[in-house]
Amino acid sequence: MTVWLSAGIIFTLLAIAFILLKWGNLQCVGVTPVKTFTFIAILFTSGLDVGLIMFPLTEFAGYADIKASPEYAFTNPLAIEFGFWGFLIWGFYFLTCFYFCVIEPKVKFFEIPWVKFINNLVIIGTCAFTAFLLLSNLPWYLPSLGDGESIIPSFYLIVFAAIAFAVYSSTSLKYVRFLSITTTWVFIGLIAFMWASAFVFGDSAMSSYTNNLALIGGYFANIDQFVLPLNDYHEFYLFWWFAWSIMIGQFTSRFVGGLKTYQVLAAMLIFPSIPIAAWFSVLYHYYEAGIPTAGIKNFAMVFVGVVFVINSLDSLIRLYTDNLNLTVSRLGKRNYILFNIVALSLLTLLFKLNFLQIQWVGALVIGLFFSCFGYIAYSKYKTVSKIDSSPKDNLIDFRKIESVN
Repeated sequence: MTVWLSAGIIFTLLAIAFILLKWGNLQCVGVTPVKTFTFIAILFTSGLDVGLIMFPLTEFAGYADIKASPEYAFTNPLAIEFGFWGFLIWGFYFLTCFYFCVIEPKVKFFEIPWVKFINNLVIIGTCAFTAFLLLSNLPWYLPSLGDGESIIPSFYLIVFAAIAFAVYSSTSLKYVRFLSITTTWVFIGLIAFMWASAFVFGDSAMSSYTNNLALIGGYFANIDQFVLPLNDYHEFYLFWWFAWSIMIGQFTSRFVGGLKTYQVLAAMLIFPSIPIAAWFSVLYHYYEAGIPTAGIKNFAMVFVGVVFVINSLDSLIRLYTDNLNLTVSRLGKRNYILFNIVALSLLTLLFKLNFLQIQWVGALVIGLFFSCFGYIAYSKYKTVSKIDSSPKDNLIDFRKIESVN
């Protein structure tokens, strides 16, 4: 699996370099373009899930324990956490976003029946994994509702409510912009709240926070260390990013609003990394200072985590229902909602039973990458080599999203 993953990463980086050389100044326009801020909000909130909120506080200690994990000794725990979530790995999303915006309309690889089947399998499986992550982390963040270890009925109810809300919001594309922008501001509000709560513990908090931000420089100074898997845990993260990449590319590609290719890459690498760095630096101060998060802080993090889950599931549900023609117009709103709630709830339980693994999903995606490249090289090389623009039917009309269901 490690060799397969490493091959996928190297292929992805080479493909990005090729795209920049050949199509760096090409204007990218999706089928439902939106303004740049909205595009970035959709990208950020759809491209991340509850793990961003809930994982760091449980992971810093592990990254700091270089006796148990000497492979982390080259930099600090905050830089490692950032490296698992920020900057370079967002290039995975760029590759798939560009492909689905510019190349796939000409190639139509994902319309081949067996490819469409695997693609939808990946999307549905990752949907369920997102809900499972929320379920599995709730005992740690809400120990007041249980014993801090077991999953109780209340936690199932929270996850079920998130799934139900996401299914409902996926019934119309007009909810995407509102949900994405709202989620972005809610996350910024959480950062401000957690920072302010930490600040009252002493006047040194501001300087500590600034110092934490500086620690993230350890990632950029050692960025080469993060390209290939450091260990099994980093491998898990990288497979997870691959699992997400193919569907996030499909979803976000429709919203690109006229940015040039190099600008899309810059937007994907830089803008999501800024709030990630700000958030992790706040949490790292809590970890180092030993500041407790019990009570309102944990509830606030869980609330934002649930909002992230809703936003992510919304985009993924929209994708697989469109691909499988299980749309509202075909099934009716009631049947659409009932079908998706039941299906995702059952699949979430499969992850809880360890019947499914996100690594398998990521490995499937890498297989699709290689298969697509082989297909293009064998039968679509001339078609792709002649591409010099986004599809002609894709016009920059920011009002279009208001009229699309």
